Formats: sequence, structure tokens, C-alpha cells
Amino acid sequence: MTATTFQSQPNIASRLVNGILSIKPLAKLAKYQARSMMINRAEKIGVPWRENVRQLRTHDWEKELANVQNPNLVYPDYYLRSFHAYDKGNLSWESALEVESAACAVHASIWPGAGVNGDPRLRQNYHEILKQQLPFTPQEIVDLGCSVGMSTFPLQQIYPQAQITGVDLSPYHLAVAQYRSQQRDLSIKWLHAEAESTGLPETSFDLVSTFLLYHELPQKAAKAIFQEAYRLLQPGGYFTMMDMNPRAEAYQKMPPYILTLLKSTEPYLDEYFSLDIETALRETGFESPKITPISPRHRAIVARVKK
Repeated sequence: MTATTFQSQPNIASRLVNGILSIKPLAKLAKYQARSMMINRAEKIGVPWRENVRQLRTHDWEKELANVQNPNLVYPDYYLRSFHAYDKGNLSWESALEVESAACAVHASIWPGAGVNGDPRLRQNYHEILKQQLPFTPQEIVDLGCSVGMSTFPLQQIYPQAQITGVDLSPYHLAVAQYRSQQRDLSIKWLHAEAESTGLPETSFDLVSTFLLYHELPQKAAKAIFQEAYRLLQPGGYFTMMDMNPRAEAYQKMPPYILTLLKSTEPYLDEYFSLDIETALRETGFESPKITPISPRHRAIVARVKK
């Protein structure tokens, strides 16, 4: 895959959708429809979205929040936008308490008939790539954009001896991650920080992983996180990521209505789809990455720091 295969501008269908979403009432309606569709899909495949949220709300989350939140953190502007159909994005309890159910709903249709097994299958495929392409067993791992820990806990499972740190900008998501790790009796460190400026010691990790992070970022932030990953990694260490595959036929042929719903919840999707990740990683200092499709809609990318 070379730089010439990337579109620098959205195609005609995407530009039409952008025009629709520039009209605030239509954008609000699209977000409402996208959210309703996710909840209904979750309930249909057997994920009790509403009941899950009701049970989670009975917990004392303010205590968890106080334990993980960095009150001095200044949020970057891009993170203060509405996305994922939430007016405050990930800076809300609503988002934090729904993300696990939402992941099941969003990934239910990746493979025909996958249903509730779509999300764990996608994660397993990513972890298989790690086991196949990493020539060593990581001992120090950082999961950037860890959210509520759904990407972090499996890393601990496949690398039980590793010391793992989860980094996220949302203290609400980290509060849920900490609660879930206590339930599992896991000693994972949770850090409330920017993925592009973690404050962690340089060359202190041999694996930096990101899972479904980059499609939520403007290109400037994405490239800054590549640089931070490079700074954090030891010589010979690996950066790995799993995210949407812009070249996938599923996106190329997506009906305009579905594309509208998708883009209404993902304001930086055009920037992600036009980002030449291979070139950006090489310019950061990584060796040429290996890109592997792992679902009809997703890809895994593995890049090594030169020794």
C-alpha cells in the first residue's frame, strides 16, 4: 500500500453526507437515529443494553472517578466535540456506562450471523496478529486510548506476565476500567492523560497497542501519537494498532444512509480515511509496517522501532 492509494479528499457520496451533516437539525436527527439503531441492534442480539446501564448506575462511580482523574489535565480541543452520538463525547457517564454494550452492537454485523460473537471475534483476530508477528513476549505494555479496558484486559490475558498501563483521556471511562479490573483482580495501572503526551518514561515499553483509536482523531493528533509511541518504545519494540480499514469494500460501497449515520457519530472519519498511515509511521522512524486485513471492515498494523 503506497501513498498514491489514499484519497486526499472525500468522494462524492461522502461530500454529500458532509453537506447533510452541516445542517444542525439533520445532524441531530442522524445522531439520534444512529444511537437508536445501536440500542435496538444490541437488544435484538441478546445484549441487554438498558438493563446493563441500569445495573452499572447503582455503583458509586464518584469514588472511582476521584481515584483516576487528573484534575490538572487540559483536554485538547478535538476531544471536546460531540461524537459517538453523545453531546459531550467520552466526557460523560452515559458514554462510559454504554460503551461495552455499544461495542457488541456495532460489531454484530461484521460477519454474517456473528451477532454477539462479532466483537470478541474481532479482538481475537487482532491478538492472533500480535502473537504471529511479534517475535518476543512483551513484558511492558501500554494500551493507548484504552477506554473502559475492553482492549486492555485481553492483552493481560494473552500476556499474563506483562506489566500493563492503560491510558485514556476520559476519566469516566477509566473509572469503569478500574472497577472492571478490581472485579478481575488485575493490577493494571490506569493513567488519565493524552495519548500524544502521556508523561511516561521514554523507552520504557516493548509494546504500544491501540485499538479502535485512530478513526476518532484528527490527523495532527494521530501523528503526535505515533511520535509518542516511538518515544515510549525500546529499540526493537513494536507499535501495533487495530482500526477501520479505509480500503475495505464495505466502506467503498456503503449506502449513503448508513454512511450518514456513521459520520454523524465520527466527526474525524474523513481525516482518518485520508491518512496514509504507512508513510506517517515511516516518517516517525518506524520500519515499514505490515498491514493485515482482519475482518471485512478492519485491519491490523504492526510496526517496529529500528534497533
